[in-house]
Amino acid sequence: MVVCVCNAIREHQVREAAREGATSACQAYRALGRQPKCGQCVRFAREIIDEERAAA
Repeated sequence: MVVCVCNAIREHQVREAAREGATSACQAYRALGRQPKCGQCVRFAREIIDEERAAA
């Protein structure tokens, strides 16, 4: 599933960034070499990161 249309970031990429230590959407995006643009995806990315952190 696409999380961020502006940056073409997929859910599995956000999950991987979270597993590698990202604790916020901005950190995950930086780990992918990108940054939030319009911001509509940040809440969804944060939910994915929280899921990954809870499962760890």
